[in-house]
Amino acid sequence: MQKIHTDKAPEAIGPYSQGIIAGTLFFGSGQIPINPETGEINAVTIEEQTEQVMENIGGLLSAAGCSYEHVVKTTCFLADMNDFQAFNSVYAKYFTGKPARSCVAVKTLPKNVLCEVEVIAELPGVED
Repeated sequence: MQKIHTDKAPEAIGPYSQGIIAGTLFFGSGQIPINPETGEINAVTIEEQTEQVMENIGGLLSAAGCSYEHVVKTTCFLADMNDFQAFNSVYAKYFTGKPARSCVAVKTLPKNVLCEVEVIAELPGVED
């Protein structure tokens, strides 16, 4: 396994890696809307928070040598399912390949944010 670390995504706020490459797959840890430059949560609305989450995911994917087009599965966590449509409007701009997805509402997310997203991506040009 290879640990992925980048300053284009927030530092881990617990005992975990930003991401792991195992074989031909990249497993990205869940991203919340922390601005990696400041370590703060600046975004307020679900749309703003989703944009920051997507930027963080983009940084991780790039560090792993892949992109949004290589994502095969996402897991999305929302603090309020009433935000589903607004979340989707931002999500759809990034995940144009329409990977498999689960989306659930949860009671509380870290730092009381509105959304979190994790990804699994296939690494381009890597074979078992």
